[in-house]
Amino acid sequence: MKTLFLINDGPYGSERSYNALRLAGTLAGKEGCEVKVFLIGDGAVCAKSGQKVPEGFYNVQVMLGKVIRKGEVGVCGTCMTARGIADAELIEGAHRNTMAELADWTEWADKVLVF
Repeated sequence: MKTLFLINDGPYGSERSYNALRLAGTLAGKEGCEVKVFLIGDGAVCAKSGQKVPEGFYNVQVMLGKVIRKGEVGVCGTCMTARGIADAELIEGAHRNTMAELADWTEWADKVLVF
């Protein structure tokens, strides 16, 4: 199964990004499953490197890293620019993405989950 996750929320404040990444990471670890994550809107901030969270609190940067090892993470370039995020600030393995590539990913996917 090929699953595309669209994440609209920032990394902290609500648990939507957290729950999306929990599911994406679990699916990425299953045999026969392929996962792609597209971060859009405030979700683009999820891929910013250098996140420091209180001890015992979840870290979206670490969770994205698990997905990257088995899948692919793209970040909306327009959303990055609007939030002042440079390509060099993205976590390793995440890349600036476009609407054209998101359209391709949507065609690729068997399922699209929006958080």
